Order: sequence, then C-alpha cells, then structure tokens
Amino acid sequence: MTDITATASRIHVLDPRLANQIAAGEVVERPASVTKELIENAIDAGSQRIDVDIEQGGTRLIKVRDDGIGIGEQDLPLALARHATSKIGSLEDLEGVSSLGFRGEALASISSVSRLELISNAEDDPRHGWRVVAEGRGMEARVTPAPHPRGTSVGVRDLFFNTPARRKFLRTEKTEFAHVEEAFRRQALSRYDITWVLRHNQKVVHQLPSGHSVAARERRIASLLGKNFIEHARYIEREAGGLRLSGWVGLPTHSRSQADQQYFFVNGRVVRDRLVAHAVRQAYRDVLFNGRHPVFVLYLELDPDVVDVNVHPTKHEVRFRDGRMVHDFLYSSLHHCLASSKPAVDHDADGDEANENDGGHQQEGVAENAEQPRWQQQGIALTHSPDRHPGAERVRRFMQGYQALHPNHEETLLTPQAGGSTDLSANAMGSSHGASEVREAPLTMPADDPTAPPPLGFALGQLHGIYILAQNAQGLVLVDMHAAHERIVYERMKTQLAAAKGLDAQPLLVPVSIAASGAEVATAESEQEAIAKLGIELDIAGPETLLVRQMPALLAQADPEALVRQMLEELARYGRTHQVEARLHELLSTMACHGSVRANRRLTLDEMNGLLRDMERTERSDQCNHGRPTWTQMGLKALDRLFLRGQ
Repeated sequence: MTDITATASRIHVLDPRLANQIAAGEVVERPASVTKELIENAIDAGSQRIDVDIEQGGTRLIKVRDDGIGIGEQDLPLALARHATSKIGSLEDLEGVSSLGFRGEALASISSVSRLELISNAEDDPRHGWRVVAEGRGMEARVTPAPHPRGTSVGVRDLFFNTPARRKFLRTEKTEFAHVEEAFRRQALSRYDITWVLRHNQKVVHQLPSGHSVAARERRIASLLGKNFIEHARYIEREAGGLRLSGWVGLPTHSRSQADQQYFFVNGRVVRDRLVAHAVRQAYRDVLFNGRHPVFVLYLELDPDVVDVNVHPTKHEVRFRDGRMVHDFLYSSLHHCLASSKPAVDHDADGDEANENDGGHQQEGVAENAEQPRWQQQGIALTHSPDRHPGAERVRRFMQGYQALHPNHEETLLTPQAGGSTDLSANAMGSSHGASEVREAPLTMPADDPTAPPPLGFALGQLHGIYILAQNAQGLVLVDMHAAHERIVYERMKTQLAAAKGLDAQPLLVPVSIAASGAEVATAESEQEAIAKLGIELDIAGPETLLVRQMPALLAQADPEALVRQMLEELARYGRTHQVEARLHELLSTMACHGSVRANRRLTLDEMNGLLRDMERTERSDQCNHGRPTWTQMGLKALDRLFLRGQ
C-alpha cells in the first residue's frame, strides 16, 4: 500500500490555468452549462434581445449575442479574470443580490477549456467595439478593435479541446442539443420582456417575441411546452405576507410520466428546491394518479434579503430565511387552486382559439343574484343492495365509531344535502338520517345566461352500467359514475371531519418505544406543540428513545413508529408535516370507494342528473380520489370530423 504522507508534496499555490480548469468542473459540465452561464450574463446586462447560435450540439460553437449595456475597453480584460465582477462589491450586496450571476467565475472557467472570443461595445457607435480572445491558457488577454453594435457577443468554440477526458463524457449531438434547448427554455420562461432566438446549425428552432400580457405569455409557453400545456392549465395569482405567487398550474388529469415540465422561478431565477417540491407534491396529493408528475410554470417573488442564492455552485438551489412560511404559502395557494377543479362551461371545447382577453384559461366566476336555474335537480335517493357493496358494513362501522367519538357533533357523514341534492351513498350504508348542511364549492354557472344548460348537461342514458352519457351545449359528455361519486363522497367526508374541530386521541394500552437518532429527538422536542395538535402524544424517554403514548383514534390500526418517523423527517426538512392528514384521507378515500355507487348499477335519468349536478358542486370532481379522470367531453366539431360531416 502506498504511503500517502511519503509521496505528498509540500503545500503550494495552484497554477491559475489549473485552478480555472478545476473551477470549470463545477460550472461547465456540458454545452448546456456554458449556454446557461452566457445567457445569464446577457440578461444581467439589461438586454432586450438575445440570440443563441449552436453548432453540432454546442461542441463546435456556442454563441450568445445581446443588445445590453456592453463592456468598455478598459474593463474587457477583467471580464475573463477569475472572481472579477461588476455585480457585487460588499457582503451587503451579496446578501441581497438580485442578479443571476455574481461570482465572476463563469467566463474564466469557460475560457480555460475552450477557445473563447468576446466582442463588446458600451457605446452607441458600432465602430467602437473591442475584442478579447482566450484559448485555454492563462488570463493574459490582448484587446483589439472590432466593430460591433451596442451589446456583447461571446463565442465559445471547441469545448474541452484541451481536456480530452472531459470531452469523452459528452453524448451525441442530438442529446447535447436537447440539454442546450432545455437551458434556453428555462431562461426564456424567466423573462417575457426579452425577445429570444435559438438556432441550431443555422436553422431557427425558436423565435419568441417579447410580450407582457397574459395572452402573450401563454403563447410563449405554448411554443416552448406545447399547446396541450396551456389548454390544461389554470392561471394562478396570489399574494400574502410579502410573498407573491403567479403562473400556470397543470390540471391533475394533464400529468406526465416524468417531471420534465416543472419550472419554478424565485425572483426570476430557475431553481429546483426540495422545500418547493414537497409543497407541490402535498398540494397534488389526492388528485394525482399514482406514479404521475404534475406540470407547472410558477413564479415566486419575495424580498431578496430573505432568500440566499449562494448555496450551490450552479445556483440551482436556494435557502429561504423562513422556509416554513414559504412552504405553507405555496401549499395553500396550490391547494386552493386545485380545489376549484370541477366541471365548468368551456366555450372552446372544440379547440377554437381562446379569447385573448381571458388568456384562454377557464373562468371561475359565479353569476351572483341570478334566478334559480331551470335545470336545478331535485334530490333522488338511490337504492343500493348491501350485497352488491362489500364495503357497506365497513362504512357503517366507521360511522358508528365516528359518532361515538363525537357525541356532540350533530352532523353525520355521507347524508343527503340540504336543498334536495342527491346523495348516492345514504342508502348504501343503511342510513336513515335526515338532511344536513355540507359546505361545498359553488356551482359553476354560465355567467351570461342562468337559464342555459348546466356544464355537464342532461343525462341521456347509461353505457354498460359503467358510464353516463349526457348532452351539453358543446356536445357529448361521458362520466365514469363510480369515479365521480367516489370523489363526491370523499369530499363530503373530508369536510365533515374537518368540521369536528380537532382530532380525538386514543391512549395506547402499551406505549410504543422508538429507537431514535439525536436529530429525531431534537425535532420531537422542538415540535412538541405541532405534534400534539395532530393527536399524538410523543414523550422523550432518553437521548435516543421516544415513547408514543397516544394516537388519533381514527388511526388506531396504523403503525405508530412508521408514522412518527415520517412526521419527524418532514418536520425537520420542511417545518410542516401532512402525514396524519394524509393517513386520515387515505382511510376516508378507501371508505368512500366502498360507499359509492358501483358498476352495473342501473340508474334512472333523474338519478344520473342528480349525480351530474353534485359533480358540478363538488371541489376536485374532475378526478376521483386516485387521480383518475371522472369525465370527458367530445365536442360537436370533433364528432362531425369523426363522421366526415360537411366534408
């Protein structure tokens, strides 16, 4: 074995070229990394137009040209020096930095592994440009005159020409350009006030004009992410406590198999942050199909002094001063937005151009003081046979246990609503309770004509006892009656459980001892109040031991150790935990599935219409509890095309 101490040389200062090449290992991973750094410099220069030219996936040429403020002749040599920057001058500047770049490492690192040419002009006269060239050597740079319009052009040729080991890790031209295009896409989504052009091998790939309106922004998103994204997204805009969130949230039914259309920006900087990802996952928790990923383009704005962007070499991660507040704000904003996912009138169901005034997204307004619509459905009780619902007895037992735990709580779960709207599950449980008030989302109505057909129209009949066929103003509606009713029942159960004002706890006969780490014990001690509110009594029995003395009564069958460990992990990472709520909702979801109308159940037209009306009132009714879609629309134009009518 080699003796390291015997072979090690004395401490010495690294050669500047080698130091820059080591730094390049952090900054320059592939052509996409170079593109990102050059574009960020162009944005910081106040550019109104940025052109990006790529050849052979970026291995041969990466050129970024802007019309920003430019660099003067005297400053040009320093532009390639390490840790030279015009963006910060003190620690105070760093703590509140608002520019994308600030370390002064990018150009020095890039020039150490490529042939770099930088031409810039800080004046309006195009004859006053200057050029500096570096070819993988030290930082000695000679400035020569070069005509150039106001702004800067940076050309990077032959990336990794002097580091063949790094070059061997590059992939095919197609793969490398895909990464470059993704880097371009992220930056183009961050600044709508800039005109962007991307070319590959002299062919225009993206040409994006600037625009400030919501409609103009949606056109850019459609160009970069596809029209399907905008057609299945809701616009969100919310502000509270010095935080402002805006952007587009994809509907749960428009999800993807991979997280490739998730863009989150903090003060204009694209980030991939664990806290943000957790808040988004929690908001989509019971509306997203298993294994699917939501899509979104979201912008968070807050005071630069309360967010640290200097925590990662590539600046992809940030640290919030009050992560708990940010997490809660993101979760509540997205949760509220997704809760409004329910059938609504869509005048563009056949794919017509959306009205530019509303940006093409669905409107959520409700007609106030409108006369009672003529299609308001009266309550029709559905009769179920217990033997056709194997979960009926389980639901009945839950009801008995729930009311035993809440003797003063007059409301009961899964009962017909006041006003006569249909409750498909009452008879399924053998319930004889009367009507009770349940707060539900307001029915989305046509704002211009309260007497118009409802969003889901009127039932025509059933298909194989599984689907309801209905006719609305746009054409044909197909509804999965079990999935739809499952969501209706589930939302009512959640509403009434929340109305109980706290969780009843049940002491364990034998406390459960948990061998915990020091970090877990510290979290349990600091978060005792939050844990107690969830109905869990957690005592510290030693430096590495926790005791679970009581659990929520509805989770009596849950594994205390697994639940507590997951809670502590979430509390330590994000300052919030949704584990208890998630477990309760899983239980309610299972019971709602057993307590809802089953396939092959024959319904009358009145019963079908009652279900359609309940869907229009219920939050998140576009998806069942497991994230499956509950209904779909086929417009008349689509049907005409299918049967070649008018052709």
